[in-house]
Amino acid sequence: MPSHPRRKGRARALTAATALIVPAGLLLSPSAAWAADQITNGTFADGTTGWTAYPAPSVQDGAGCISVPASTAPYGATIAQEVSLVEGEDYRLTFRARSTPATTGPVRVVVQGGEDVNYQQFLPAVKPAFESEFGEQVHYFTADRDYPNAQLSFQQDVLNPVAYTLCVDDVVLDSGVERPPYVPETGPRVRVNQEAYLPEGPKGATLVTDSTTALPWQLKDARGRVVAKGSTTPRGVDPSAGLNVHTVDFTRYGRAGTGYTLVADGETSYPFDIGEAAYERLRDDSMTFFYTNRSGTPISDELAPGYGRAAGHVGVAPNLGDTAVPCQALDDDSQAILVKQGDEPWTCDYTTDVTGGWYDAGDHGKYVVNGGISVGQLLQQYERSLTAPTADRRALADGTLSIPESGNGVPDVLDEARWELEWFLKMQVQPGRQYAGMVFHKVADVDWTGLPQDPATDPQPRALYRPSTAATLNVAATAAQGARLFAKHDAAFSRRLLAAARTAYAAAQATPDLYAPAPDAELDPNPGSGPYDDDDVSDEFYWAAAELFLTTGEASFRQDVLSSPVHTADVFPASGFDWGHVGALGRLDLATVPSRLGKAELRSVQRSVVAAADRRLAEQAGQPFGQAYAPEDGQYAWGSNAQILSNLQVLGTAFDISGEDAYRDGVVRSMDYLLGRNALNNSYVTGYGDAYSQNQHSRMYAHQLDPSLPNPPAGTVAGGPYSPTGTSGDPVTAPLFGEGCAAQFCYVDDIGSWSTNEITINWNAPLAWVASFVADQDSGRDHGRGGWHHGGHGGHRG
Repeated sequence: MPSHPRRKGRARALTAATALIVPAGLLLSPSAAWAADQITNGTFADGTTGWTAYPAPSVQDGAGCISVPASTAPYGATIAQEVSLVEGEDYRLTFRARSTPATTGPVRVVVQGGEDVNYQQFLPAVKPAFESEFGEQVHYFTADRDYPNAQLSFQQDVLNPVAYTLCVDDVVLDSGVERPPYVPETGPRVRVNQEAYLPEGPKGATLVTDSTTALPWQLKDARGRVVAKGSTTPRGVDPSAGLNVHTVDFTRYGRAGTGYTLVADGETSYPFDIGEAAYERLRDDSMTFFYTNRSGTPISDELAPGYGRAAGHVGVAPNLGDTAVPCQALDDDSQAILVKQGDEPWTCDYTTDVTGGWYDAGDHGKYVVNGGISVGQLLQQYERSLTAPTADRRALADGTLSIPESGNGVPDVLDEARWELEWFLKMQVQPGRQYAGMVFHKVADVDWTGLPQDPATDPQPRALYRPSTAATLNVAATAAQGARLFAKHDAAFSRRLLAAARTAYAAAQATPDLYAPAPDAELDPNPGSGPYDDDDVSDEFYWAAAELFLTTGEASFRQDVLSSPVHTADVFPASGFDWGHVGALGRLDLATVPSRLGKAELRSVQRSVVAAADRRLAEQAGQPFGQAYAPEDGQYAWGSNAQILSNLQVLGTAFDISGEDAYRDGVVRSMDYLLGRNALNNSYVTGYGDAYSQNQHSRMYAHQLDPSLPNPPAGTVAGGPYSPTGTSGDPVTAPLFGEGCAAQFCYVDDIGSWSTNEITINWNAPLAWVASFVADQDSGRDHGRGGWHHGGHGGHRG
């Protein structure tokens, strides 16, 4: 999908980084004052002494060079030197390099351990676009233990279409240096929704300032004319940002247009629009991520320009594929883990075709529990279009998305969800086998691959992981949900889904406590993939029972819903719901989908949703950046942006139930935060705003490492700030934020930061729901409800 038609996006400059390129203007020339240089003959004054170089090494203009012929195999050309690394030591690598002709990615620069540690990378491989003139670079990294035989390498990484000569010079790998402080570029101190405000919706901004008294502000149009003005509201120091801030409310101005700016305290904001088109576009763009993340099928460059690729994991060498995947091998380590956790060691003697589905995140794993909540929210997005008073009934129809199935008479959102549902059915254990009817927890590489890595060339073997009760109930819930929504479009598929849902639910009842192994301090049962362990599946049972009841109306499922302790529990925490806490999904559907619940029971369910929304509004009122997110401990969770979006789904559903404007306002104000009104002045949605996340952690969308690859598609949301970065093991954030950071600042738009900057299907699914909700508001015209009154339920202005 195309990126923002008006803006190209602005890269963030950094004064220091880990595994990040620092602007050349900040580099220092090599000198004797630098401590403990590890490199021998880094200037090549003694020829190539100390270096391993091939093919055709030479010294040209005082630099070490190799002449690389066309179509050289990966790792078939290198300039390398063995180095010694010490545990806990910070290292700085600097060098100058050129390529003639200029290259765009066939060379990677990496610092890694040796064969004894499977070439563990400390400086994650980067693929600079080397120019024909020498350019300087600097990188930082930290060794996690002693590596006496590590290696610095400039090496050929992919087949190159043309010959080239690579030269490097002034190579220095020094240790014991003090890192310069990390200071992110945050742009103007006036923080706005960098994309668009709805004409009749709430409009707020945040000013970062030392002032403790009100300041004047002006709203200017694209021609620089003042169209509105007023005074700021001092809000003091925001603990989540560590900044003294004021808020600005310009809700009363509603004329549609482009290129508006907000001026206050001598600062001018990034430009923004007032209009509806951006959210209509985001409704569609947020779904692109699912199509481009499909496994087992070629991605069409015609449908997704710039994202075309070969089918991944279909068994074409060197890829072993998902066509016949064995169960996780049983070895001494895995047996020790399973026994230690009180389980019986498990493997199987058959293989399974598990092609299809979506790649979950930055890796090539496919996880049922992440897929479950993702499918659930996409189906809720579509079902809302059938039931909500403000829904645009045509917006999610057939022909609205760029996917292969468009035009088949089935709504495109359902077609996309079906891609994952079909994979779920393949993951269900067949009759006659142990755990028949249950669902394999995941399929994934047996070990991690590096970045970047095309799915079609992934060389790792794949493995099926033991079935889990959680995965089984995810399939029971989503298959039941899908059965009722596909009934009018594909009756046979609907029947197939419902049969699978019934089988899965019964299998889970028969084996209610088969949990996925958790990480172990000494033995990892999940090399090459995330564990997604969950030892409380009461919420999964509740969700599955709710969906089966809503689809069938059967008394037994109704009784399971009403007797579940989850039915009367608070399933809407301040920190948001997620894949491990899915009771909210059942509650939201019980509150909105017509069913055989009694009137009193329905009112009770709906009151619980509205009460949770009231709590979110009260918390939002205390957030001067407008986000409906205030975790009790003040710590932002992994994937905090998705947690915010799940809270917005609760607010939006409360609006659908009650018609009260305050809930709709809460959704729209929080979108401001995601689109730039935050401490970092960064839009977390790719392609939206002036300064937006675009280097998310991904093996496929790895433009930062390889300029020939794309960034994530427009409409992809980054995970967002994650407070406990110092203990996460993230190679980028751990050294930057090791001593702590204000929650909103715990984020880096770098491909190496998997704790703050990953992308996942279960984060884009709530974005799609919320984008569709906001797009449906049509400037406040709510299809018969009387418009946007700004003040229902007390207004809750932020």
